[in-house]
Amino acid sequence: MKNSKLLSAFNSQNLNLKNHVVMAPMTRSRAINNLPNNIMATYYSQRATAGLIITEATSPSKNGLGYINIPAIYSKEQITGWKKTTQAVHNNNGKIFLQIMHTGRIGHQLNLPKGGEVMAPSAIQAAGEVLTSEGLKPFPIPLEMTTTDIKQTQKEFVEAAKNAIEAGFDGIEIHAANGYLADQFLNKGTNQRTDNYGGSVENRTRFLIELTKEIAKEIGNNKTAIRISPYGVFNDMALYKEISETYYYLIEKLNTLDLAYLHMVSLSEDIPEGFLEDLGKEFSGNVIFNGGFGFDLERAEKVVFENDKNLVSIGFPFIANPDLVERIERGADYNEPNQDTLYTFGKEGYIDYPILETTK
Repeated sequence: MKNSKLLSAFNSQNLNLKNHVVMAPMTRSRAINNLPNNIMATYYSQRATAGLIITEATSPSKNGLGYINIPAIYSKEQITGWKKTTQAVHNNNGKIFLQIMHTGRIGHQLNLPKGGEVMAPSAIQAAGEVLTSEGLKPFPIPLEMTTTDIKQTQKEFVEAAKNAIEAGFDGIEIHAANGYLADQFLNKGTNQRTDNYGGSVENRTRFLIELTKEIAKEIGNNKTAIRISPYGVFNDMALYKEISETYYYLIEKLNTLDLAYLHMVSLSEDIPEGFLEDLGKEFSGNVIFNGGFGFDLERAEKVVFENDKNLVSIGFPFIANPDLVERIERGADYNEPNQDTLYTFGKEGYIDYPILETTK
């Protein structure tokens, strides 16, 4: 795909990248004891030919660590650990944003450090099970957050964003998708509050809009971004009548903040045809589209040609292809990922995939 727009430089007021290819955030469970480490730095630096890397979901607090061995960024030790990654990526001429995610009700007490609590907008248990140190366990009934809990959690997000900048990240992405805490506030199925953070569209979006404003105020609007998944049902999220209304209202409010980008996930079969495209046009800034583009490069090329503010994010192909951008450019075949090592603890299936020069 030589001379393609996908591989050309992307320049806007708030974001300048060497190409239109974004590495999507993907949990890989290598952060033993929730600490970023050397092999994580190697993993991300190997993939620095992407125009932008968005890291795996990273918790802003003890309460947000619902999964085993996901990273966090609320302690000095964690900040120091992440500096290894940002330095390695920047040394390879890459750019990297940290995705900040609080798991909310999607987690288990066994996975949280001492003092952590499983909490959510409402005390509604998610269907399904989660892996813990004692094997698979049903999701618990979360504690319903008080107003004090909400304000404290927003402060934790803001501190995490400041910590990310201290660690050398080029910006942060708020994870408000896929059924985690910020998405739980947006959704009527998981948010059945009767106060100012529940009920109406304005109230259900309040948590996310407030914390986005505070983060942008602290670290800069051009370093602040957000990820959403309209009509997504992952993690036992419900479909409800006001979905479109909720997200159009959210976009209207986000347009006042001049953010780095809006990242939209399209994994649901329930999304009305053309909805994400229309939502992207309503957003005044840069838009990253996600959903199968690594395996459909013609569609990816079409998306970036449609609008100068559009980019695409690619997830799964980056796992086994650290040199994915070069493979796209040369039309080379992709390595196949080792399914057995996606969430294991070592180097195998993580930083040992061959690059083109060593592939026969």
